[in-house]
Amino acid sequence: MTTLLVIAKEPRPGRVKTRLTPPFSPEEAAQLAEAALADTLRAVAAAPASRRVLVLDGAPGPWLPPGFEVVPQCAGGLDERLADAFAHCPGPALLIGMDTPQVTPELLTVDFADCDACLGPAEDGGFWALGLADPDPALLRGVPMSTPVTGALQRERLVAAGLRVRDLPVLRDVDVAADARAVAALAPHGRFAARLARCAPVARR
Repeated sequence: MTTLLVIAKEPRPGRVKTRLTPPFSPEEAAQLAEAALADTLRAVAAAPASRRVLVLDGAPGPWLPPGFEVVPQCAGGLDERLADAFAHCPGPALLIGMDTPQVTPELLTVDFADCDACLGPAEDGGFWALGLADPDPALLRGVPMSTPVTGALQRERLVAAGLRVRDLPVLRDVDVAADARAVAALAPHGRFAARLARCAPVARR
Protein backbone atom coordinates (compact mmCIF):
# COMPACT_ATOMS: atom_id res chain seq x y z
CA MET A 1 0.00 0.00 0.00
CA THR A 2 1.01 3.62 -0.54
CA THR A 3 2.43 6.09 1.97
CA LEU A 4 0.62 9.42 1.75
CA LEU A 5 2.81 12.43 2.48
CA VAL A 6 1.59 15.97 3.13
CA ILE A 7 4.22 18.72 3.14
CA ALA A 8 3.03 21.82 4.96
CA LYS A 9 3.86 24.87 7.03
CA GLU A 10 2.38 25.54 10.44
CA PRO A 11 -0.43 28.06 9.71
CA ARG A 12 0.91 31.09 11.56
CA PRO A 13 0.24 34.72 10.53
CA GLY A 14 3.00 36.14 8.40
CA ARG A 15 4.47 32.71 7.57
CA VAL A 16 1.83 31.22 5.28
CA LYS A 17 -0.21 32.38 2.31
CA THR A 18 1.51 35.76 2.21
CA ARG A 19 0.30 36.30 -1.36
CA LEU A 20 -3.24 36.49 0.01
CA THR A 21 -2.32 39.74 1.79
CA PRO A 22 -3.87 41.94 0.61
CA PRO A 23 -6.83 41.68 0.35
CA PHE A 24 -6.79 39.50 3.47
CA SER A 25 -4.99 40.33 6.68
CA PRO A 26 -2.10 38.08 7.78
CA GLU A 27 -4.39 36.59 10.43
CA GLU A 28 -7.08 35.81 7.86
CA ALA A 29 -4.51 34.35 5.47
CA ALA A 30 -3.30 32.05 8.27
CA GLN A 31 -6.90 31.05 9.04
CA LEU A 32 -7.43 30.19 5.38
CA ALA A 33 -4.18 28.21 5.35
CA GLU A 34 -5.28 26.28 8.44
CA ALA A 35 -8.64 25.50 6.84
CA ALA A 36 -6.94 24.37 3.62
CA LEU A 37 -4.59 22.13 5.59
CA ALA A 38 -7.47 20.69 7.63
CA ASP A 39 -9.42 19.85 4.47
CA THR A 40 -6.33 18.28 2.92
CA LEU A 41 -5.59 16.16 5.99
CA ARG A 42 -9.22 15.05 6.14
CA ALA A 43 -9.02 13.79 2.54
CA VAL A 44 -5.74 12.02 3.26
CA ALA A 45 -7.23 10.41 6.38
CA ALA A 46 -10.08 9.02 4.29
CA ALA A 47 -7.87 7.64 1.50
CA PRO A 48 -6.38 4.12 1.66
CA ALA A 49 -2.75 4.20 2.82
CA SER A 50 -0.19 2.15 4.69
CA ARG A 51 1.13 5.32 6.40
CA ARG A 52 0.04 8.92 6.60
CA VAL A 53 2.87 11.36 7.23
CA LEU A 54 2.78 15.12 7.76
CA VAL A 55 6.13 16.66 6.81
CA LEU A 56 5.86 19.87 8.79
CA ASP A 57 7.70 23.16 9.04
CA GLY A 58 6.64 24.21 12.54
CA ALA A 59 4.59 22.58 15.25
CA PRO A 60 1.35 20.58 14.95
CA GLY A 61 -1.87 22.08 16.27
CA PRO A 62 -5.47 21.09 16.95
CA TRP A 63 -6.07 20.93 13.19
CA LEU A 64 -4.10 17.64 13.01
CA PRO A 65 -6.37 14.57 13.02
CA PRO A 66 -5.28 11.28 14.60
CA GLY A 67 -3.44 8.67 12.57
CA PHE A 68 -0.62 10.86 11.21
CA GLU A 69 3.07 10.62 11.84
CA VAL A 70 4.67 14.06 12.07
CA VAL A 71 8.24 14.56 10.85
CA PRO A 72 10.10 17.86 10.52
CA GLN A 73 11.07 19.29 7.18
CA CYS A 74 14.79 19.37 6.49
CA ALA A 75 16.67 22.56 5.74
CA GLY A 76 17.19 23.74 2.18
CA GLY A 77 15.14 24.65 -0.85
CA LEU A 78 11.80 23.13 -1.69
CA ASP A 79 13.37 20.55 -3.97
CA GLU A 80 15.56 19.36 -1.10
CA ARG A 81 12.63 19.24 1.30
CA LEU A 82 10.48 17.24 -1.11
CA ALA A 83 13.37 14.89 -1.83
CA ASP A 84 13.96 14.35 1.88
CA ALA A 85 10.28 13.52 2.42
CA PHE A 86 10.53 10.71 -0.12
CA ALA A 87 13.86 9.54 1.30
CA HIS A 88 12.09 8.09 4.34
CA CYS A 89 9.63 5.99 2.32
CA PRO A 90 10.74 2.41 1.59
CA GLY A 91 7.80 1.73 -0.72
CA PRO A 92 5.32 3.54 -2.98
CA ALA A 93 4.53 7.08 -1.87
CA LEU A 94 2.34 9.98 -2.98
CA LEU A 95 3.16 13.49 -1.83
CA ILE A 96 0.85 16.50 -1.88
CA GLY A 97 0.94 20.01 -0.44
CA MET A 98 -1.57 22.08 1.53
CA ASP A 99 -2.64 24.33 -1.37
CA THR A 100 -5.42 22.18 -2.84
CA PRO A 101 -8.20 21.86 -0.24
CA GLN A 102 -10.52 20.61 -2.98
CA VAL A 103 -8.59 17.33 -3.15
CA THR A 104 -10.63 14.17 -2.56
CA PRO A 105 -9.81 10.69 -1.26
CA GLU A 106 -10.51 9.37 -4.76
CA LEU A 107 -7.80 11.59 -6.27
CA LEU A 108 -5.37 10.26 -3.68
CA THR A 109 -6.14 6.61 -4.38
CA VAL A 110 -3.35 5.79 -6.82
CA ASP A 111 -2.34 2.47 -8.31
CA PHE A 112 1.19 1.94 -9.55
CA ALA A 113 0.35 -1.31 -11.36
CA ASP A 114 0.82 0.27 -14.80
CA CYS A 115 3.14 3.19 -14.04
CA ASP A 116 6.24 4.12 -12.08
CA ALA A 117 5.22 7.67 -11.23
CA CYS A 118 2.13 9.87 -11.00
CA LEU A 119 2.21 13.63 -11.49
CA GLY A 120 -0.66 15.98 -10.72
CA PRO A 121 -0.16 19.22 -12.69
CA ALA A 122 -1.30 22.53 -11.21
CA GLU A 123 -2.91 25.26 -13.27
CA ASP A 124 -0.08 27.65 -12.44
CA GLY A 125 2.52 25.37 -14.02
CA GLY A 126 3.64 23.61 -10.86
CA PHE A 127 2.38 20.32 -9.54
CA TRP A 128 0.04 19.47 -6.68
CA ALA A 129 0.94 15.79 -6.37
CA LEU A 130 3.87 13.53 -7.08
CA GLY A 131 3.78 9.78 -6.66
CA LEU A 132 6.72 7.40 -6.95
CA ALA A 133 6.48 3.61 -6.94
CA ASP A 134 10.14 3.42 -5.94
CA PRO A 135 10.99 6.71 -4.22
CA ASP A 136 14.34 8.15 -5.28
CA PRO A 137 15.21 11.59 -3.84
CA ALA A 138 17.49 12.27 -6.83
CA LEU A 139 14.38 12.58 -9.00
CA LEU A 140 13.56 15.87 -7.27
CA ARG A 141 16.87 17.43 -6.30
CA GLY A 142 17.80 20.29 -8.61
CA VAL A 143 14.36 20.70 -10.20
CA PRO A 144 13.56 24.46 -10.11
CA MET A 145 10.55 24.98 -7.88
CA SER A 146 7.82 27.65 -7.82
CA THR A 147 8.17 28.57 -11.49
CA PRO A 148 5.62 28.42 -14.35
CA VAL A 149 7.45 25.39 -15.77
CA THR A 150 8.14 23.42 -12.58
CA GLY A 151 5.57 20.74 -13.43
CA ALA A 152 6.92 20.27 -16.95
CA LEU A 153 10.50 20.10 -15.73
CA GLN A 154 9.61 17.58 -13.04
CA ARG A 155 7.83 15.44 -15.62
CA GLU A 156 10.86 15.65 -17.92
CA ARG A 157 13.08 14.48 -15.05
CA LEU A 158 10.84 11.46 -14.45
CA VAL A 159 10.70 10.53 -18.14
CA ALA A 160 14.46 10.99 -18.54
CA ALA A 161 14.92 8.46 -15.74
CA GLY A 162 12.98 5.93 -17.80
CA LEU A 163 9.84 6.04 -15.66
CA ARG A 164 6.34 5.44 -16.97
CA VAL A 165 4.42 8.54 -15.88
CA ARG A 166 0.67 8.77 -15.39
CA ASP A 167 -0.83 12.26 -15.33
CA LEU A 168 -3.38 12.98 -12.61
CA PRO A 169 -6.11 15.61 -13.08
CA VAL A 170 -5.07 19.26 -13.18
CA LEU A 171 -5.95 21.15 -9.99
CA ARG A 172 -5.77 24.80 -9.03
CA ASP A 173 -3.50 25.87 -6.17
CA VAL A 174 -4.61 28.53 -3.71
CA ASP A 175 -2.02 31.29 -4.07
CA VAL A 176 -3.98 34.54 -4.49
CA ALA A 177 -7.50 35.71 -3.67
CA ALA A 178 -8.93 34.73 -7.07
CA ASP A 179 -7.63 31.19 -6.54
CA ALA A 180 -9.26 31.07 -3.11
CA ARG A 181 -12.67 31.99 -4.52
CA ALA A 182 -12.39 29.51 -7.40
CA VAL A 183 -11.27 26.62 -5.19
CA ALA A 184 -13.93 27.32 -2.57
CA ALA A 185 -16.56 27.08 -5.31
CA LEU A 186 -15.25 23.62 -6.21
CA ALA A 187 -15.53 22.38 -2.61
CA PRO A 188 -18.34 24.49 -1.12
CA HIS A 189 -18.90 22.27 1.92
CA GLY A 190 -15.32 22.21 3.18
CA ARG A 191 -13.70 24.15 5.98
CA PHE A 192 -11.84 26.29 3.47
CA ALA A 193 -15.03 27.53 1.81
CA ALA A 194 -16.61 28.20 5.20
CA ARG A 195 -13.60 30.19 6.37
CA LEU A 196 -13.43 32.15 3.12
CA ALA A 197 -17.11 33.07 3.45
CA ARG A 198 -16.32 34.68 6.79
CA CYS A 199 -13.41 36.62 5.27
CA ALA A 200 -15.08 37.57 1.97
CA PRO A 201 -16.69 40.87 3.08
CA VAL A 202 -13.24 42.18 4.04
CA ALA A 203 -11.72 40.93 0.78
CA ARG A 204 -14.25 42.85 -1.30
CA ARG A 205 -13.55 46.22 0.22
